[in-house]
Amino acid sequence: MSRFARFLAMTFLSAFASLAAPVMAQPINSNELIILTTTTTQDRGILRILTDAFVKKSGLTVKTIVGGSGDILKQGARGEGDVLLTHSPEAEKAWMAEGNGTSRRLVMYNDFVIIGPAADPAKIKGLKAADALRRIAETKSPFVSRGDQSGTHVRELAAWKKAGIGPKGQPWYRETGQGQGLTMDVAWQFQAYALTDRGTYLVQARRIGLPVLVEDDPLFYNIYHVMPVNAAKFRRVNARAGQAFADWILSPEGQAVIGEVGNAEYGRSLFVPAAGMREEGLLVTR
Repeated sequence: MSRFARFLAMTFLSAFASLAAPVMAQPINSNELIILTTTTTQDRGILRILTDAFVKKSGLTVKTIVGGSGDILKQGARGEGDVLLTHSPEAEKAWMAEGNGTSRRLVMYNDFVIIGPAADPAKIKGLKAADALRRIAETKSPFVSRGDQSGTHVRELAAWKKAGIGPKGQPWYRETGQGQGLTMDVAWQFQAYALTDRGTYLVQARRIGLPVLVEDDPLFYNIYHVMPVNAAKFRRVNARAGQAFADWILSPEGQAVIGEVGNAEYGRSLFVPAAGMREEGLLVTR
């Protein structure tokens, strides 16, 4: 077994041991809300802040199911939660087209960045995303991917495609199958490049020790939407609670909570509140 495989196996076992048993959908409890959301909202702490504030406001009991966007959308398509908070726009549109949700509204955004070793062996610092990825491939510099079909992974694959490169199977390209925090741990261990959302990076930057090398590229816009699950399709869904959370997170109160996350610790918000904005407009002004 290679050094990378041994390290990844130990990392996976450690993470698995700390995970609670998955929350399964139960018959409707009018006082309980199940939120399906991505690992990035958990990794940067905003999930706990939002749920605590919503519980205080609504009096509901909140349970969360966390995973990669691909897995979360699949669970939502089985009616295993009441509302989704995800960041995989194209997959979300397909999910909505299948009748799984009642609405899809823009909540907040930040961006993705490429981090890597301070020595920057591929010399990508300051380049645009596609150029940076081409340089990584040309120099065969190690790159660590989540490889888990999450929103982050899907965005990474789209960037490789734009760069005209198929990295999968290349010896310098490694997939962890894990969340963002653990993937950055692997990147640090092997002094490799990786894609991460800026919010998670800011939360873990001191521990990881890999600087941001590529940023401020429209290709790396990271947009979150809230989608209540369609109770007409899934009878166990608590439609009232799901809609209440969606309305609250888009309200001035919910948006104010989002805008404060990270300010005290990092001197800037980890997210930009975006209720009422249009995804197309954001991309144009980026």
